[in-house]
Amino acid sequence: MSFAADESQDFGEQVSKPASPRWYAVQVASGCEKRVKTNLEQRIQTMDVADRILKVQIPQTPTVKIRKDGSRQHGEEKVFPGYVLVQMVMDDEAWQVVKNTPNVINFVGAEQKRRYGRGRGHVKPVPLSYGEVERIFKQTEDQEPIVKVDTAVGDKIMVLSGPFKEFEGEVIEVSPERSKLKALLSIFGRDTPVELEFNQIEKTS
Repeated sequence: MSFAADESQDFGEQVSKPASPRWYAVQVASGCEKRVKTNLEQRIQTMDVADRILKVQIPQTPTVKIRKDGSRQHGEEKVFPGYVLVQMVMDDEAWQVVKNTPNVINFVGAEQKRRYGRGRGHVKPVPLSYGEVERIFKQTEDQEPIVKVDTAVGDKIMVLSGPFKEFEGEVIEVSPERSKLKALLSIFGRDTPVELEFNQIEKTS
């Protein structure tokens, strides 16, 4: 299916004069973000479109996962799972290179109704606004590491430090953005909710 045949009326102006590169969001198969990035970067070189497809990015923020033994595992978490961002000058050839990359579903954009017949129309790629792009990349650059713990509501935990050291309890609330949780601890024979840091606890079940 040729993009030019269906969308030429939308991009004719871009063909006639140079366009500025813009960032586009591309939906990909779940869990295939890195594979798509690698494949697309290879296709850009082999199909000689590096002058129009400039960058492929997977926005990520740093994370610190606290393991059961208390050790910390540093990693990264995708800001938009299921999407990659592509900086490109949109024309038919560049569109085809991205769209035909394995595990790419489609560009994010506005759906165009079919002129004839029934069924879904084609998606006209819509670039991200400059404000969106600035916010996304500022978030990835300035974000403090998010502390994660392999703990959920209902888990049994042991307190490792602080005034409630060696107390056992049950998690009733998890706040990843604050790196804290609440647990019911038996204090003086009564279940009492106590707020704890992730690095103060160990999951026992």
